Amino acid sequence: MVSSARQLAAGLIVLAFAAACAPQTESITAAPSDVLSLSGAGATFPSPLYQKWFRAYEHDHPAVAISYEAVGSGEGVRRFIGANVKETEQIDFGASDAAMSDEQMARVPGGVLLLPLTAGCVTLSYNIPGLDGELRLSRRAYTGIFLGRIRNWNDPLIVQSNPGLTLPDLTIATIVRQDASGTTFALTKHLEAASGEWRKRYAPANLVNWPGNAMRAEGNEGIAGRIQHSAGSIGYVGYEFAHRLGLRMASIENKSGTFVKPGEQSCAAALASADMPENLRAYVADPEGAGSYPIVTFSWVLLRKNYSAPKTAVLHDVFTWCLRSGQQYATDLGYVPLPPPVASKALVALDANLR
Repeated sequence: MVSSARQLAAGLIVLAFAAACAPQTESITAAPSDVLSLSGAGATFPSPLYQKWFRAYEHDHPAVAISYEAVGSGEGVRRFIGANVKETEQIDFGASDAAMSDEQMARVPGGVLLLPLTAGCVTLSYNIPGLDGELRLSRRAYTGIFLGRIRNWNDPLIVQSNPGLTLPDLTIATIVRQDASGTTFALTKHLEAASGEWRKRYAPANLVNWPGNAMRAEGNEGIAGRIQHSAGSIGYVGYEFAHRLGLRMASIENKSGTFVKPGEQSCAAALASADMPENLRAYVADPEGAGSYPIVTFSWVLLRKNYSAPKTAVLHDVFTWCLRSGQQYATDLGYVPLPPPVASKALVALDANLR
């Protein structure tokens, strides 16, 4: 009788061969005991979409089990690099809303593939009790808030953009991330492009020593929850979290001088002109176009180039599925499907580097 270990090995070889011979396959079959487990960790921004994707994929691929831990982009990169991580932290793939730097990638033996999987917008969500109407924030106003210069909701610079609204004499409570975050990177990348004053004092970063007495929270969900329960607060949070929790989101002034609300169309408009280079590391820091929402980001999965044969084949199939079939789930969860040229480049890179 063949042992269980030999059955598992044989099953994984069949998996790898089947996936390699059928790059567009939508199913992998094997005996119920022959399950290949994959683990990932990283950005909180795409986490709801990842969970949806992986459960849908597992439903059609019972030979694969995928876990994902939303620990923040910075922690995801640390675990993916793998230096000095605990055995319980070891992962097969990472995820980040800030693409890895060349220095970080050089620390991964065998090389790294940065693969954009989805995109979305970063909202400036607020909690102003009794405000009868939608808040508009000019570029000078929202950069002034995050610089710690504008500290009250009835500041003249805010009032100027909100005729007809009665803004309260209430202290602004700014809520920011305390963990290394790709969402923070997306916001600070935009602030660098939009504000000369910000640019003189700060650089785009996953972790910022924010001025003033900003309150801190972990993850997009932590920021969203803190906004919900803090009168007078404003914070930056992914649209999918703000939309799901019913947070109020400011219309903010874009590069053309138009006040734009975050949403599927305004975020898609901002990303439509993205020029994705061969290394798939692109940022849209301050998009053009009157209908473009100003703060948008791609989100990347981080893959190695030297997995074992079974994992190589299955990872290739999983993320091919995400780039093709998986994009249909994006809109309902508050994300932006990848523009077709970006998805096409990502598929080409996946085929070239993970076979």
